[in-house]
Amino acid sequence: MAGEGAGRHAGLRNAVILLLVWELVGQLGIVAGGALPPPSDILIRLWQDRADYPRHIGATLWASALGFVIGNVVAIAGGILFAMSPLMLRLFRGINIAAFALPPIAIAPILALTLSGMAPRITLAALGVYFVTMTATVIGISQADSRAQDVIRAYGGTRWKVLRLVQLRSAVPSILAGLRVAAPNAVLGAILAEFGGGGRWGLGTYLLGSLGRAEPDRLWGIGLVATVIAGLSYAGFAVLSHRMLGATKAVTLNTAVPAGQPRPGHVAERIAVALVAITLPFTIWWALIRLSGAPAMIAKTPVDVFTYLFLSPASSTAQAKLLAALGQTLPITFAGMAAGLGFAFLLAIGTKLSPRATQAFMPIALVTQTMPLVALTPLLVLILGRGTSLTLWITISVTFFPAFVTLAQGISLVPRSAEELPRVYGGSRWQELRLVTIPASLPYLFAATRLTVPRALLGVMIAEWLATGRGIGNLLNQSRGYLDYGMIWSVAAVSVILSVVFFQIVVVVERRVLARLGMTTSE
Repeated sequence: MAGEGAGRHAGLRNAVILLLVWELVGQLGIVAGGALPPPSDILIRLWQDRADYPRHIGATLWASALGFVIGNVVAIAGGILFAMSPLMLRLFRGINIAAFALPPIAIAPILALTLSGMAPRITLAALGVYFVTMTATVIGISQADSRAQDVIRAYGGTRWKVLRLVQLRSAVPSILAGLRVAAPNAVLGAILAEFGGGGRWGLGTYLLGSLGRAEPDRLWGIGLVATVIAGLSYAGFAVLSHRMLGATKAVTLNTAVPAGQPRPGHVAERIAVALVAITLPFTIWWALIRLSGAPAMIAKTPVDVFTYLFLSPASSTAQAKLLAALGQTLPITFAGMAAGLGFAFLLAIGTKLSPRATQAFMPIALVTQTMPLVALTPLLVLILGRGTSLTLWITISVTFFPAFVTLAQGISLVPRSAEELPRVYGGSRWQELRLVTIPASLPYLFAATRLTVPRALLGVMIAEWLATGRGIGNLLNQSRGYLDYGMIWSVAAVSVILSVVFFQIVVVVERRVLARLGMTTSE
């Protein structure tokens, strides 16, 4: 406890030092000719703009809250269904992974075109919270104490009673941890939808309208307000979790959905389940378009997208544009993901070698994590410009923190007795890490990689959308301006498919590597 207290004090001290240095640098105009204003100027601008914020904040909070409630109700209901029926889990695996891998910036324009009013914001906020809460619910129910379940059954309890009296109660800590992570995602989803178009009020709308002005202090003020809202939503559920659970701690969420029972052994049945899992997302896509009643010129079905890319007279031109944009986006995505994972790995190792130093760094890391990407990007443009360094910085900042939390948990769970074995034979601290700690945490490294794949693509697309004028993010923005609805839907579909494919590649590699090492996988 003394070590944790010292780490918190060090973090607070470092935060104060950072603010003082920031004030000095801002007053002197050292960074990009004043692109980094001092905190005092930002506070003054916040006070001057105080009349603008209530409506913008209110609109964003309203959409975030509705999306949060709707998304989590669906997520918890789905999690219960998937935990109780492994067959349904396998059938909906494609939808669940697609929801996780969906880059919000890719579908924000589509939602603005096909829905009206607050619906795009609510929908994107709900999508942002679904996967993490659903996964937390499945894990919590699946990991309930089997002995307590046997007691209920021994006294004649039904499956419903086992679920109600044991499994749901056991899942409460996991669900609360999921809600804690999901709350900032709802805020980010609402702001991204505001960026996609539609609506007069909202922090995303306010930020978008302020981009063309030479007022960095206003941009920083909007970004910090968005960060405070996201951070408070996270902290609120952290406090709720602490009050309800006391000393129970949940560091992170398992990013894989555990299988409740062995897969069916019959080859034909397995193939049928796999085909349904693949086709179901496209079927739901088609059904939603038909039910929405949106004009065919705007709303495109999977068949329409296929026709646009491969059968229409202009398909060759569309393919050339899309391939050229992907050629710009994918290399920087992989580079940023690798850099983010590498930084997270080094930081996680640092938790073993120097826990206090890592805890002191955490306040800075938390700020980069809770500040919404669309608020962070314009601020970084002022400092770094619009080149590759901006895209790399954004990609690293959005990938390293969730990867670090996952890796740090894996390292902390390595048994102490296993780590002490090399020391008995005279091994050094580095040999202990190389021979025991790092190999034992490999499943968490793969879990972190699965987490970073869609986040890396999202970070790159947002940078391209707002700043660099390159890649599929910029193609999406241009297509919206040209009213090229076929390309808008094509970019969205391709970005989701790529994220799902990369996710599955990581899963396949994980299974093979861990199988060779004699380790189990949660996927």
